[in-house]
Amino acid sequence: MKQKIVTRFTILGMLLLFAFFSGFSAPCDIAEASEIVVEGYEFEELDPDEITTEWNESYLFSSRDASLEELESLKQRSAEIGENYRPEFENLSGPVLLSYLEAEKEFSRSFEILYIYGYTGLSKNVNEPFFSSLLAGAQDLATEHGKATSFATIKLTSLSTDEWGQLFSEEPGLEEYRTYLEDAYIRFAEHRPKDEAQAAYLADIGNQGLKLRTEAFSKITNNVTRAGNITLENGEEYAVNSQSYYTLLSTDLNRANREKCYDQRFYHLIEESDSMAALYSEKAKLDDLAARELDYTDSYESCLYALYFTEVQVDEMNTVFKERKGVFEGYNDFRKTKLGLETLKPCDLSLQLTGQSGEEYAYEDALNGIQKSYAGMDPRFNEIFLMMVTGNFIDVYPAPENGKQPGGYCYELRALQAPALVFLNYNGLIADQKALTHELGHGIHFYLMGQSVDYLYCSAPVYEMEVPSTFNEELFVDYVVENSDQDTAVAVLAQHVGEYQNYFGFQPMITEFEWKAHQLCAENGNASGAELNALWTELFKEYRSDSIEYHAEDSAEWTYINHIYLTNNYYTFNYAVSKAITLALFKQYKEDPETFNENYIAYLSAGSTMTPEEKLEKYFGIEINRQLFEDAMDVVELRIQQLEELDREANSPETKSAVESLNVYSGSFWKVPVGE
Repeated sequence: MKQKIVTRFTILGMLLLFAFFSGFSAPCDIAEASEIVVEGYEFEELDPDEITTEWNESYLFSSRDASLEELESLKQRSAEIGENYRPEFENLSGPVLLSYLEAEKEFSRSFEILYIYGYTGLSKNVNEPFFSSLLAGAQDLATEHGKATSFATIKLTSLSTDEWGQLFSEEPGLEEYRTYLEDAYIRFAEHRPKDEAQAAYLADIGNQGLKLRTEAFSKITNNVTRAGNITLENGEEYAVNSQSYYTLLSTDLNRANREKCYDQRFYHLIEESDSMAALYSEKAKLDDLAARELDYTDSYESCLYALYFTEVQVDEMNTVFKERKGVFEGYNDFRKTKLGLETLKPCDLSLQLTGQSGEEYAYEDALNGIQKSYAGMDPRFNEIFLMMVTGNFIDVYPAPENGKQPGGYCYELRALQAPALVFLNYNGLIADQKALTHELGHGIHFYLMGQSVDYLYCSAPVYEMEVPSTFNEELFVDYVVENSDQDTAVAVLAQHVGEYQNYFGFQPMITEFEWKAHQLCAENGNASGAELNALWTELFKEYRSDSIEYHAEDSAEWTYINHIYLTNNYYTFNYAVSKAITLALFKQYKEDPETFNENYIAYLSAGSTMTPEEKLEKYFGIEINRQLFEDAMDVVELRIQQLEELDREANSPETKSAVESLNVYSGSFWKVPVGE
């Protein structure tokens, strides 16, 4: 069905522009809104009968046998590419290079579909032998293909400026790929394999890293996050696993139960730390070995170079977040007061402040809220949303007992120009709604790129990939708080601020831990669980609040964080960068939604057709520097003040309406020079 929707931006919306944490939560009882957004086009509402909750991977392969046949076919195609183009590259010409790029592009498309089929299948069940074997076969194919075509990488990274000029003059069709060639080859001239033997060696190292990642995800699912049973206060036996842990800590009002659950996993992680440390030590050595082979100091330098980042930018960011961590003390005091506690403990930090903490939010209701949050956005947001949620592109519910991997992700289907695949473990929590809108933000970004630019340009650095997901969170929380009762608004805003602590404290700390863990392994050859636990705790103290009563023992929380086992290292600081950028973008959205939408669609659609800093500057006038992070913390500080004011109004004898109370308070909010 379709409904005419009219745009309305209230001062309340201006105030509650900012939302929540990356890839996670959002709110509660969403009031029905007869007037939402978007004047001038038909806003198609979601039909609940069309919602799908499982993947239908037949659009990838019709059967498992078909995927095995494709694997064999790709092996043959890889060999043919190597055989056909190796002699041609000895006297490389523009037409030959263009032909090679087209052949590689088509091979990459087919390989990507195969890899996604294996990866997503294994995510559904990490113990499934078929998908484990298929994924291993795909990883081996990638390694062998890298070896077979290493002659091209070596040649293209060795060309002089004049030689590149000659190639472009010989083949006008290469101009379409100039930016791609710059990004993939020309700027890596100083960081390239010197010969095919070294390229083969690096390919083998990369393959080992992929195998370690698969092993780590299996251990996390089967061992690390399964912490055994506890006995609740009512006598019930409760199994603590990746899903039940967060469910209990988010919903159980009984503090004794929360403490038991937290402690059960806390000490279980320590028991698992030696096993995971052995695996991580091996990974760290491989990471740095590969980086040094390519003339980087270590894998950290390699990572930053690939992201167009500098160590100074990351150091400035971390310094700001450490120096200003005290901003969150007002929020911690607020949470402590609301819970009626003298001291906060870690088991108190996730509890939903809804008054009915055990309440669950149906998947359909979450989708309805997310759709309404898009009302002020370009119509394409709603169109892509509907395709994803009704087309078997989202796998929704957890199944840890069946080997389903914890967490969530979004995997693009650019090779098919189709909506992305979203992986969830939706449990009906406030945080799960946020995870859903986060991953849908990725999906919208991927689809816009896939429809707008060549396949080879459908990419971006990690922090840029996280901007649309964190922006989606802001949209959702803004909508929910504006259209909810005051108690709900307080609960949502409180969790929103709590998740800022995650973005601006926990996530950059993980990356700093990775860097120092790599250094430890480089110095000692490996690291024990106790050593990594001590390192984690030492760093955590620099970022965390001093007012929260943490355990005296060193924490092994690092053991279950999937991101540190990825082959693309130092992932999580990107969440902090993206969130800071998002806060600056959301300010622009609230000030001038029409201009913002035009620029935002262009930004999301551009892919890697220009450098990341060029895109931010062109469309939004933003630079990534210390001031950006200072501005972000200024917003956090104001959000805490808003939360306290809203709570006072909600509980005062002369309670005003939510709109009245927030309008009074919101007058100066947007005077913060975010991103300027």
